Amino acid sequence: MTLTDSTIDTRQGTVVDGPALWSAQAQMPAVLGRQLVIERGEGSYIFTAEGQRLFDGTAGLWHANVGHSHPEIAQAAYDQMLKLETYHVFQRYANDRAIELGERLAAISPIERAKAILNSGGSDAIDVACKLARRHWQREGRSTKQIILSREHSYHGLHAYGTSIAGLDFNREGLGTDSLVPETALVSHDDIAAVEATIRSIGPENIAAIFTEAIQGTGGVNPPEPGYLEGLQRLCTEHDILLVIDEVITGFGRTGEWFASQRYGLEPDMVTFAKGVTSGYAPLGGVLVAPRLWEPFYVDDTTTPVFRHGATYAGHATAAAVAIANLDIIERERLVPRVRELEQVLRTELDALQQRSEAVVDVRVAGFLGGISLDDRLDNARVADRAVELGFIARCLRGNTLQLSPPFIVSDREVVDYVAAIEQAITEEAGR
Repeated sequence: MTLTDSTIDTRQGTVVDGPALWSAQAQMPAVLGRQLVIERGEGSYIFTAEGQRLFDGTAGLWHANVGHSHPEIAQAAYDQMLKLETYHVFQRYANDRAIELGERLAAISPIERAKAILNSGGSDAIDVACKLARRHWQREGRSTKQIILSREHSYHGLHAYGTSIAGLDFNREGLGTDSLVPETALVSHDDIAAVEATIRSIGPENIAAIFTEAIQGTGGVNPPEPGYLEGLQRLCTEHDILLVIDEVITGFGRTGEWFASQRYGLEPDMVTFAKGVTSGYAPLGGVLVAPRLWEPFYVDDTTTPVFRHGATYAGHATAAAVAIANLDIIERERLVPRVRELEQVLRTELDALQQRSEAVVDVRVAGFLGGISLDDRLDNARVADRAVELGFIARCLRGNTLQLSPPFIVSDREVVDYVAAIEQAITEEAGR
Protein backbone atom coordinates (compact mmCIF):
# COMPACT_ATOMS: atom_id res chain seq x y z
CA MET A 1 0.00 0.00 0.00
CA THR A 2 1.27 3.50 -0.84
CA LEU A 3 1.35 5.80 2.16
CA THR A 4 -0.58 9.05 1.88
CA ASP A 5 -1.31 11.75 4.42
CA SER A 6 -4.45 9.85 5.42
CA THR A 7 -2.69 6.49 5.91
CA ILE A 8 0.45 7.60 7.78
CA ASP A 9 0.42 6.23 11.32
CA THR A 10 0.37 9.28 13.61
CA ARG A 11 -0.29 7.43 16.86
CA GLN A 12 3.10 8.55 18.18
CA GLY A 13 2.03 12.17 17.98
CA THR A 14 -0.11 14.73 16.23
CA VAL A 15 0.97 15.95 12.80
CA VAL A 16 1.38 19.70 13.02
CA ASP A 17 0.99 22.04 10.09
CA GLY A 18 2.28 25.48 9.30
CA PRO A 19 3.66 27.59 6.45
CA ALA A 20 4.39 25.84 3.16
CA LEU A 21 8.09 26.68 3.54
CA TRP A 22 10.03 23.68 4.94
CA SER A 23 12.74 25.29 7.07
CA ALA A 24 16.35 24.19 6.70
CA GLN A 25 18.09 22.08 9.36
CA ALA A 26 15.02 22.26 11.61
CA GLN A 27 13.18 19.80 13.83
CA MET A 28 9.95 21.23 12.49
CA PRO A 29 7.57 20.74 15.45
CA ALA A 30 10.12 22.57 17.63
CA VAL A 31 10.17 25.70 15.45
CA LEU A 32 6.60 26.01 14.23
CA GLY A 33 4.79 28.81 16.02
CA ARG A 34 8.04 30.39 17.20
CA GLN A 35 9.75 31.27 13.95
CA LEU A 36 11.35 34.69 13.71
CA VAL A 37 10.25 36.14 10.38
CA ILE A 38 12.87 38.66 9.29
CA GLU A 39 11.36 41.51 7.31
CA ARG A 40 14.20 43.95 6.77
CA GLY A 41 17.80 44.74 7.66
CA GLU A 42 19.83 47.85 8.29
CA GLY A 43 23.58 47.74 8.83
CA SER A 44 24.32 45.30 11.65
CA TYR A 45 20.66 44.95 12.65
CA ILE A 46 17.67 43.02 11.38
CA PHE A 47 14.00 43.58 12.12
CA THR A 48 11.30 40.96 12.56
CA ALA A 49 7.82 41.16 11.09
CA GLU A 50 6.64 41.99 14.63
CA GLY A 51 9.00 44.96 14.81
CA GLN A 52 11.73 43.59 17.08
CA ARG A 53 15.21 45.00 16.38
CA LEU A 54 17.98 42.41 16.68
CA PHE A 55 21.75 42.78 16.57
CA ASP A 56 22.86 40.30 13.90
CA GLY A 57 25.65 38.73 15.90
CA THR A 58 26.15 35.90 13.42
CA ALA A 59 26.06 38.00 10.21
CA GLY A 60 23.25 35.76 9.00
CA LEU A 61 24.97 32.47 8.25
CA TRP A 62 28.45 34.01 8.55
CA HIS A 63 27.97 36.08 5.40
CA ALA A 64 26.72 39.66 6.01
CA ASN A 65 30.23 41.10 6.23
CA VAL A 66 29.36 44.64 5.09
CA GLY A 67 25.99 44.64 6.85
CA HIS A 68 22.47 44.60 5.51
CA SER A 69 20.70 46.73 2.89
CA HIS A 70 23.78 48.55 1.61
CA PRO A 71 22.51 50.97 -1.07
CA GLU A 72 25.67 50.74 -3.18
CA ILE A 73 25.27 47.00 -3.63
CA ALA A 74 21.56 47.32 -4.34
CA GLN A 75 22.33 49.95 -6.96
CA ALA A 76 24.95 47.70 -8.57
CA ALA A 77 22.40 44.90 -8.90
CA TYR A 78 19.75 47.27 -10.28
CA ASP A 79 22.10 48.79 -12.83
CA GLN A 80 23.34 45.39 -13.97
CA MET A 81 19.83 43.97 -14.38
CA LEU A 82 18.85 46.90 -16.58
CA LYS A 83 21.89 46.19 -18.76
CA LEU A 84 21.99 42.37 -18.69
CA GLU A 85 20.58 40.19 -15.92
CA THR A 86 22.93 37.35 -16.94
CA TYR A 87 24.23 35.16 -19.71
CA HIS A 88 25.78 31.75 -19.27
CA VAL A 89 29.52 31.06 -19.43
CA PHE A 90 29.38 27.73 -21.26
CA GLN A 91 31.86 26.96 -24.04
CA ARG A 92 32.67 30.06 -26.14
CA TYR A 93 30.17 32.29 -24.31
CA ALA A 94 30.95 34.49 -21.32
CA ASN A 95 29.70 37.74 -19.84
CA ASP A 96 31.80 40.78 -18.99
CA ARG A 97 31.01 40.84 -15.26
CA ALA A 98 31.98 37.20 -14.74
CA ILE A 99 35.29 37.85 -16.49
CA GLU A 100 35.87 40.98 -14.40
CA LEU A 101 35.12 39.14 -11.18
CA GLY A 102 37.46 36.30 -12.12
CA GLU A 103 40.33 38.77 -12.56
CA ARG A 104 39.46 40.46 -9.27
CA LEU A 105 39.47 37.16 -7.40
CA ALA A 106 42.74 36.05 -8.95
CA ALA A 107 44.37 39.29 -7.78
CA ILE A 108 43.58 38.63 -4.10
CA SER A 109 43.77 34.83 -4.19
CA PRO A 110 46.19 32.94 -1.91
CA ILE A 111 47.01 30.89 -5.01
CA GLU A 112 49.34 32.48 -7.58
CA ARG A 113 48.03 32.53 -11.14
CA ALA A 114 44.71 31.10 -9.99
CA LYS A 115 41.78 30.39 -12.27
CA ALA A 116 38.29 30.92 -10.86
CA ILE A 117 35.40 28.53 -11.37
CA LEU A 118 32.16 30.36 -10.48
CA ASN A 119 28.90 28.80 -9.37
CA SER A 120 25.98 29.43 -7.03
CA GLY A 121 27.31 28.77 -3.53
CA GLY A 122 29.53 26.89 -1.14
CA SER A 123 27.97 23.47 -1.54
CA ASP A 124 28.33 23.79 -5.31
CA ALA A 125 31.97 24.77 -4.85
CA ILE A 126 32.74 21.71 -2.72
CA ASP A 127 31.10 19.43 -5.25
CA VAL A 128 33.17 20.90 -8.10
CA ALA A 129 36.42 20.78 -6.09
CA CYS A 130 35.93 17.12 -5.15
CA LYS A 131 35.29 16.20 -8.77
CA LEU A 132 38.25 18.22 -10.04
CA ALA A 133 40.53 16.55 -7.49
CA ARG A 134 39.57 13.13 -8.81
CA ARG A 135 39.59 14.28 -12.44
CA HIS A 136 43.14 15.56 -11.99
CA TRP A 137 44.50 12.20 -10.95
CA GLN A 138 42.55 10.30 -13.59
CA ARG A 139 44.05 12.57 -16.24
CA GLU A 140 47.48 11.98 -14.70
CA GLY A 141 46.98 8.24 -15.16
CA ARG A 142 46.96 7.56 -11.42
CA SER A 143 43.50 6.06 -11.32
CA THR A 144 43.67 4.67 -7.78
CA LYS A 145 43.82 8.17 -6.25
CA GLN A 146 40.09 8.58 -5.58
CA ILE A 147 39.58 8.90 -1.82
CA ILE A 148 38.76 12.31 -0.36
CA LEU A 149 39.90 12.84 3.24
CA SER A 150 38.26 15.36 5.56
CA ARG A 151 38.34 16.11 9.27
CA GLU A 152 36.22 15.05 12.21
CA HIS A 153 33.66 17.77 13.10
CA SER A 154 34.00 19.33 9.63
CA TYR A 155 31.20 20.86 7.58
CA HIS A 156 31.36 21.22 3.81
CA GLY A 157 27.78 21.94 2.78
CA LEU A 158 24.99 19.51 2.06
CA HIS A 159 25.27 18.48 -1.58
CA ALA A 160 26.05 14.80 -2.06
CA TYR A 161 29.81 15.29 -1.87
CA GLY A 162 29.62 17.77 1.01
CA THR A 163 27.38 15.39 2.95
CA SER A 164 29.79 12.54 2.25
CA ILE A 165 32.86 14.35 3.55
CA ALA A 166 31.09 15.92 6.54
CA GLY A 167 32.56 15.14 9.91
CA LEU A 168 29.24 15.78 11.65
CA ASP A 169 27.30 12.53 12.08
CA PHE A 170 23.89 14.19 12.25
CA ASN A 171 24.26 15.42 8.67
CA ARG A 172 24.88 11.86 7.43
CA GLU A 173 22.19 10.00 9.36
CA GLY A 174 19.17 8.30 7.80
CA LEU A 175 20.41 8.27 4.21
CA GLY A 176 20.92 4.52 3.99
CA THR A 177 24.71 4.56 3.91
CA ASP A 178 27.58 6.04 5.87
CA SER A 179 28.68 8.09 2.86
CA LEU A 180 26.70 8.93 -0.26
CA VAL A 181 30.00 8.89 -2.15
CA PRO A 182 31.90 5.81 -0.93
CA GLU A 183 35.49 6.95 -1.54
CA THR A 184 35.72 9.18 1.54
CA ALA A 185 37.30 8.93 4.98
CA LEU A 186 37.67 11.07 8.09
CA VAL A 187 40.90 12.02 9.81
CA SER A 188 41.65 13.50 13.23
CA HIS A 189 40.66 17.14 13.55
CA ASP A 190 43.59 18.08 15.79
CA ASP A 191 46.29 15.35 15.87
CA ILE A 192 48.61 15.51 12.87
CA ALA A 193 50.35 12.26 13.84
CA ALA A 194 46.99 10.50 13.74
CA VAL A 195 46.32 12.03 10.31
CA GLU A 196 49.61 10.66 9.05
CA ALA A 197 48.76 7.22 10.43
CA THR A 198 45.43 7.28 8.57
CA ILE A 199 47.15 8.27 5.34
CA ARG A 200 49.59 5.38 5.65
CA SER A 201 46.79 2.97 6.52
CA ILE A 202 44.72 3.92 3.48
CA GLY A 203 47.76 4.33 1.28
CA PRO A 204 48.68 7.69 -0.24
CA GLU A 205 48.44 6.09 -3.68
CA ASN A 206 44.68 5.88 -3.05
CA ILE A 207 44.12 9.44 -1.78
CA ALA A 208 43.16 12.28 -4.13
CA ALA A 209 42.87 15.18 -1.69
CA ILE A 210 42.49 16.40 1.85
CA PHE A 211 39.72 18.93 2.40
CA THR A 212 39.80 21.13 5.47
CA GLU A 213 38.24 24.28 6.78
CA ALA A 214 40.94 26.68 7.90
CA ILE A 215 38.82 27.30 11.00
CA GLN A 216 36.05 24.82 11.64
CA GLY A 217 32.77 26.72 11.68
CA THR A 218 29.63 24.64 12.16
CA GLY A 219 31.69 22.06 14.03
CA GLY A 220 32.01 24.52 16.91
CA VAL A 221 34.24 27.45 15.86
CA ASN A 222 37.48 25.50 16.23
CA PRO A 223 40.70 27.31 15.28
CA PRO A 224 43.46 24.92 14.18
CA GLU A 225 45.80 23.54 16.78
CA PRO A 226 49.27 25.11 16.42
CA GLY A 227 51.09 23.40 13.57
CA TYR A 228 48.10 21.35 12.44
CA LEU A 229 47.40 23.07 9.11
CA GLU A 230 51.11 23.34 8.43
CA GLY A 231 51.28 19.62 9.11
CA LEU A 232 48.55 18.93 6.57
CA GLN A 233 50.50 20.99 4.04
CA ARG A 234 53.63 18.93 4.72
CA LEU A 235 51.79 15.60 4.45
CA CYS A 236 50.16 16.61 1.19
CA THR A 237 53.53 17.58 -0.26
CA GLU A 238 55.26 14.42 0.95
CA HIS A 239 52.54 12.05 -0.29
CA ASP A 240 51.45 13.91 -3.44
CA ILE A 241 47.94 14.63 -2.18
CA LEU A 242 46.00 17.75 -3.15
CA LEU A 243 45.30 20.25 -0.37
CA VAL A 244 41.90 21.94 -0.60
CA ILE A 245 41.05 24.71 1.86
CA ASP A 246 37.35 25.36 2.42
CA GLU A 247 37.12 29.13 2.91
CA VAL A 248 33.37 29.45 2.47
CA ILE A 249 33.23 31.04 5.94
CA THR A 250 36.72 32.46 6.31
CA GLY A 251 37.20 34.00 2.87
CA PHE A 252 37.04 37.74 2.16
CA GLY A 253 38.33 39.15 5.40
CA ARG A 254 36.77 37.18 8.25
CA THR A 255 40.22 36.29 9.69
CA GLY A 256 41.91 39.64 9.15
CA GLU A 257 43.38 38.58 5.79
CA TRP A 258 41.59 38.21 2.49
CA PHE A 259 41.79 34.45 3.05
CA ALA A 260 42.66 32.36 6.10
CA SER A 261 45.16 30.49 3.91
CA GLN A 262 47.22 33.67 3.99
CA ARG A 263 46.86 33.99 7.75
CA TYR A 264 48.25 30.48 8.23
CA GLY A 265 50.83 30.59 5.44
CA LEU A 266 49.28 27.80 3.37
CA GLU A 267 49.78 27.00 -0.32
CA PRO A 268 46.59 25.17 -1.28
CA ASP A 269 45.86 23.52 -4.61
CA MET A 270 42.27 24.73 -4.44
CA VAL A 271 40.28 27.16 -2.32
CA THR A 272 36.50 27.01 -2.14
CA PHE A 273 34.61 30.23 -1.40
CA ALA A 274 31.11 31.72 -1.14
CA LYS A 275 29.26 33.77 1.53
CA GLY A 276 31.53 36.80 2.00
CA VAL A 277 32.26 37.21 -1.71
CA THR A 278 28.88 38.98 -2.01
CA SER A 279 28.16 39.48 1.72
CA GLY A 280 25.06 37.42 0.99
CA TYR A 281 23.52 39.93 -1.41
CA ALA A 282 23.46 37.33 -4.20
CA PRO A 283 24.08 33.57 -4.24
CA LEU A 284 27.60 33.07 -5.56
CA GLY A 285 30.45 30.73 -4.80
CA GLY A 286 33.33 29.08 -6.54
CA VAL A 287 36.74 27.49 -6.57
CA LEU A 288 40.17 29.07 -6.98
CA VAL A 289 42.38 26.59 -8.81
CA ALA A 290 46.19 26.36 -8.89
CA PRO A 291 48.15 26.09 -12.17
CA ARG A 292 49.07 22.51 -11.34
CA LEU A 293 45.44 21.59 -11.92
CA TRP A 294 44.25 24.01 -14.59
CA GLU A 295 47.21 24.11 -16.97
CA PRO A 296 46.66 20.62 -18.47
CA PHE A 297 43.15 21.70 -19.47
CA TYR A 298 44.53 24.78 -21.26
CA VAL A 299 47.09 23.12 -23.53
CA ASP A 300 46.63 24.25 -27.14
CA ASP A 301 45.98 20.83 -28.65
CA THR A 302 42.94 19.05 -30.07
CA THR A 303 43.41 16.23 -27.57
CA THR A 304 43.24 18.52 -24.51
CA PRO A 305 40.56 17.15 -22.13
CA VAL A 306 37.46 19.00 -20.94
CA PHE A 307 36.62 19.33 -17.25
CA ARG A 308 32.85 18.86 -17.23
CA HIS A 309 31.73 21.47 -14.75
CA GLY A 310 29.08 24.14 -15.11
CA ALA A 311 25.63 25.20 -13.98
CA THR A 312 23.05 27.52 -15.47
CA TYR A 313 23.85 30.33 -13.04
CA ALA A 314 27.63 29.84 -12.94
CA GLY A 315 29.12 33.25 -13.63
CA HIS A 316 25.75 34.96 -13.17
CA ALA A 317 26.28 38.54 -14.34
CA THR A 318 24.19 40.23 -11.64
CA ALA A 319 25.72 38.10 -8.88
CA ALA A 320 29.17 38.99 -10.22
CA ALA A 321 28.30 42.71 -10.28
CA VAL A 322 27.14 42.42 -6.67
CA ALA A 323 30.39 40.68 -5.70
CA ILE A 324 32.47 43.40 -7.35
CA ALA A 325 30.56 46.13 -5.50
CA ASN A 326 30.98 44.22 -2.23
CA LEU A 327 34.74 43.87 -2.74
CA ASP A 328 34.94 47.58 -3.56
CA ILE A 329 33.33 48.40 -0.20
CA ILE A 330 35.59 46.03 1.74
CA GLU A 331 38.67 47.60 0.16
CA ARG A 332 37.57 51.25 0.34
CA GLU A 333 36.43 51.05 3.96
CA ARG A 334 39.52 49.03 4.95
CA LEU A 335 37.39 46.35 6.56
CA VAL A 336 40.04 43.63 6.41
CA PRO A 337 42.45 45.48 8.75
CA ARG A 338 39.39 46.52 10.78
CA VAL A 339 38.70 42.83 11.40
CA ARG A 340 42.11 42.53 13.07
CA GLU A 341 41.10 45.28 15.49
CA LEU A 342 37.71 43.69 16.16
CA GLU A 343 39.40 40.34 16.80
CA GLN A 344 41.28 41.86 19.73
CA VAL A 345 38.12 43.41 21.17
CA LEU A 346 36.25 40.12 20.90
CA ARG A 347 39.14 38.17 22.40
CA THR A 348 39.43 40.54 25.36
CA GLU A 349 35.70 40.38 26.07
CA LEU A 350 35.42 36.60 25.76
CA ASP A 351 38.51 35.97 27.88
CA ALA A 352 37.03 38.19 30.58
CA LEU A 353 33.69 36.39 30.29
CA GLN A 354 35.35 33.04 30.86
CA GLN A 355 37.15 34.40 33.92
CA ARG A 356 33.88 35.65 35.41
CA SER A 357 31.57 32.73 34.60
CA GLU A 358 31.96 29.16 35.81
CA ALA A 359 29.29 28.21 33.26
CA VAL A 360 31.70 29.01 30.40
CA VAL A 361 33.98 26.03 29.79
CA ASP A 362 35.99 27.48 26.92
CA VAL A 363 36.16 30.42 24.55
CA ARG A 364 37.82 30.42 21.13
CA VAL A 365 38.62 33.37 18.85
CA ALA A 366 40.26 33.43 15.43
CA GLY A 367 39.70 36.54 13.37
CA PHE A 368 36.26 37.97 13.94
CA LEU A 369 34.92 34.52 14.82
CA GLY A 370 34.14 33.52 18.36
CA GLY A 371 32.92 30.36 20.06
CA ILE A 372 31.68 30.00 23.63
CA SER A 373 31.40 26.44 24.98
CA LEU A 374 29.02 26.10 27.89
CA ASP A 375 28.92 23.70 30.81
CA ASP A 376 26.84 20.63 29.94
CA ARG A 377 24.32 21.55 32.62
CA LEU A 378 23.27 24.53 30.51
CA ASP A 379 21.25 24.40 27.30
CA ASN A 380 22.82 26.57 24.61
CA ALA A 381 19.49 26.79 22.78
CA ARG A 382 17.84 28.33 25.82
CA VAL A 383 20.72 30.76 26.17
CA ALA A 384 20.39 31.76 22.51
CA ASP A 385 16.62 32.21 22.89
CA ARG A 386 17.12 34.46 25.90
CA ALA A 387 19.71 36.48 23.97
CA VAL A 388 17.10 37.09 21.27
CA GLU A 389 14.73 38.40 23.93
CA LEU A 390 17.52 40.80 24.92
CA GLY A 391 17.90 41.90 21.28
CA PHE A 392 20.97 39.88 20.20
CA ILE A 393 21.42 36.86 17.93
CA ALA A 394 23.85 34.02 18.64
CA ARG A 395 23.74 30.58 17.02
CA CYS A 396 23.88 27.14 18.59
CA LEU A 397 26.57 24.77 17.32
CA ARG A 398 28.04 21.37 18.15
CA GLY A 399 29.62 20.96 21.56
CA ASN A 400 27.08 23.13 23.42
CA THR A 401 28.71 26.09 21.70
CA LEU A 402 27.46 29.57 20.85
CA GLN A 403 28.71 31.18 17.63
CA LEU A 404 29.59 34.88 17.49
CA SER A 405 30.54 36.38 14.10
CA PRO A 406 29.08 39.88 13.60
CA PRO A 407 29.44 42.01 10.45
CA PHE A 408 32.73 43.83 9.96
CA ILE A 409 31.08 47.24 10.29
CA VAL A 410 30.26 47.03 14.00
CA SER A 411 31.77 49.33 16.61
CA ASP A 412 33.89 48.24 19.56
CA ARG A 413 31.02 49.27 21.82
CA GLU A 414 28.59 46.98 20.00
CA VAL A 415 30.94 44.03 20.51
CA VAL A 416 31.15 44.81 24.23
CA ASP A 417 27.36 45.11 24.50
CA TYR A 418 26.89 41.90 22.55
CA VAL A 419 29.09 39.85 24.86
CA ALA A 420 27.43 41.47 27.89
CA ALA A 421 24.02 40.34 26.62
CA ILE A 422 25.31 36.81 26.06
CA GLU A 423 26.73 36.83 29.58
CA GLN A 424 23.38 37.91 30.99
CA ALA A 425 21.63 35.10 29.14
CA ILE A 426 24.21 32.56 30.40
CA THR A 427 23.93 33.81 33.97
CA GLU A 428 20.15 33.57 33.93
CA GLU A 429 20.23 30.05 32.48
CA ALA A 430 22.84 28.96 35.04
CA GLY A 431 20.62 30.27 37.82
CA ARG A 432 17.57 28.28 36.78
